[in-house]
Amino acid sequence: MKNRTEQNITVRIISLILCLTMLISATACSGKKQEQKPADYGPYGADFALKLAETFPYRNAFSSGEQGAGLMIRNELESMGYQVETQSFHSADGKESCNYVVRIPGEGFMQRDSFGEYSEVHKTIVIGAHYDSPIAYSDKPSYPKYDGIQDNACGIGALMTIAKEMYGHTYAYDVVIVAFGASSANYLGAGIFVNQLTPDEKKKIECMYCIESIYAGDKLYAHAGWSSLKEGNKYTYRRKLYEAYDVAYENRILAETNVDLYYNMSLLIFDVNGDNVDDKYREVTTVRSDYTIFDNESIPVVFFESSDYHFSKLSDMKETKNLELQEYDGAIRRTPLDSSEILKESLDETRLQVRVNVVAFIVIKAVEKGSKNCVPLSKYNEGERLAPTVVPKKKEDKTKVSDTSGS
Repeated sequence: MKNRTEQNITVRIISLILCLTMLISATACSGKKQEQKPADYGPYGADFALKLAETFPYRNAFSSGEQGAGLMIRNELESMGYQVETQSFHSADGKESCNYVVRIPGEGFMQRDSFGEYSEVHKTIVIGAHYDSPIAYSDKPSYPKYDGIQDNACGIGALMTIAKEMYGHTYAYDVVIVAFGASSANYLGAGIFVNQLTPDEKKKIECMYCIESIYAGDKLYAHAGWSSLKEGNKYTYRRKLYEAYDVAYENRILAETNVDLYYNMSLLIFDVNGDNVDDKYREVTTVRSDYTIFDNESIPVVFFESSDYHFSKLSDMKETKNLELQEYDGAIRRTPLDSSEILKESLDETRLQVRVNVVAFIVIKAVEKGSKNCVPLSKYNEGERLAPTVVPKKKEDKTKVSDTSGS
């Protein structure tokens, strides 16, 4: 009897120790902050892109398909809680298209001048993607499975992810999110948006992020605009581009998502922008999109797309080298291959979701980085200031340099 009692006591002691161990372990785990992986936004953006493409496959500018797609976007933004501004405009024959605009007011910055003095400023970031596609319903016999997932439902998926993740947050920048209509009509929606801005509003735009065709191309790229090709403009007009690459690097995007963000590093020399001056084809593209309108106004841009620039000739460059997608010499946009049904058979099943989320993440984190020589107003009020600029004192070079050039 005594042995049985001792056994029961031993069992209870062991059980108590196990319980205490589990409790301590659980407490330790709950105290650790769970680190969210970068771009871990789930399937929302990819699902929305697929739904848009499949519901309104033929949505060329001013068509009923485009109108339906636009209303779908507006309703989704309103369901998030946004007030959506509708900018209506018309074609020459009176058909309607619309831009759908969301504005997120920012708190502003305190900007430091060259004398170290601070003054309050407001700056704007515009984030845009077009929702129309270039193929009409009348083209269906030649494009039977077309739905424009590459051009540009995938870009809208990233735009909607950005809107969803930004909702309820306040940034130092004023953020404007725009779904452009009638892009295939010479970027008319983007033109309407810019033309309605006052000179002061244009001046406040620090960067326009444009998202297009990020899904089917072999690599994900970001480019600056043609304004950066002008002499003396490179740093000023590519600073936000480099910042996007900083975001990707600092957050280990490649390691965490298996997606890298590439430069166009072809280094070909030719007249890129048609000004009769040869340019170095680096960090820009000849692919035009809605960013063109902003670029023409000398507003810095960052243009996201997917393609493959790793060729020695411009004529050889294509969206994909995928052997299953070479029917149109590696082109996807504006071909019958721009189909979610066709592409999902040839591409990794996670690519759409990962690409959409990576682009959304890079844009959001770039916005959070703020502006050069500026402190967000709230942090300034809390006492945060920029570190003083230290100009290193030039040391006198006492080394005698001999002339070795000959005479």
